[in-house]
Amino acid sequence: MLATLLAIGLDPNRSIIFHQDHNPHHTEFAWILSCLTPFGKLKRMTTWKSRLADSRNANDESEVNESLLNAGLFTYPVLQAADILVYRATHVPVGEDQTQHLELSRDIAQIFNQTYKRLFTLPEQLSTPSKRILSLKNPAAKMSKSAPDVQSRILLTDSHTQIKAKIRSAVTDSIPGVTYDPETRPGTSNLLTILGACTNREGSDVAADYRSKGHGELKADVAEAIEGLLRGPRSEFERLREERGYLADVAKDGAEKARALSEITMLDVRRRIGLS
Repeated sequence: MLATLLAIGLDPNRSIIFHQDHNPHHTEFAWILSCLTPFGKLKRMTTWKSRLADSRNANDESEVNESLLNAGLFTYPVLQAADILVYRATHVPVGEDQTQHLELSRDIAQIFNQTYKRLFTLPEQLSTPSKRILSLKNPAAKMSKSAPDVQSRILLTDSHTQIKAKIRSAVTDSIPGVTYDPETRPGTSNLLTILGACTNREGSDVAADYRSKGHGELKADVAEAIEGLLRGPRSEFERLREERGYLADVAKDGAEKARALSEITMLDVRRRIGLS
């Protein structure tokens, strides 16, 4: 994951990049926040149900048996809130599927502020035009690395041949022509969104190029656009993986910087709640 972040262009000299488990403040703060988070708010979260549905290859959330849910997955949104708030983040770049988690983070921050006097700014969401990329096999669900079907997603490590095969088998529909209609044509619209994301255009604008074309041509162009976007980062990813010691040094340096920042927050938090 660290190699991936660097390969797609994050600069460790301008960003703090580290392994979460190298900073114990995350779990310490998550426990403190869990003592403030109402059970009912976590109960209303929908993302854990979709995660459980994915892991069990269910068709949708209605098939999920809640008795299979464990406490770690149930309280995971609190850990996400700790990830954000321990650095006093003001803006968070996330996909549309994480909107509910960010809203919970804002709620938790507000509860802390009201209980122990204002400390946190309520974080705001930053979204890109392609804020929700759907599964290639089930366009009713988001594209996810945790989905059982490997054909449902594109990975940075996929070869050109693998990318073409996955896009060629992507679910679309039997309606003639290509139009952008996320409600009635989610599979086709998803491919247009992906193509638009690769070419810095809106999916609805891309659709105009295919008025007289079919799904075959669209899929071929999507595959080539993805390959063009990922070819450079994929090569850089492989180079980074072979550079002995570099990733470990980046992670170590990032963790030291992260702990220095989060310690400022935790000293204040511990003081306010009476632990120091």
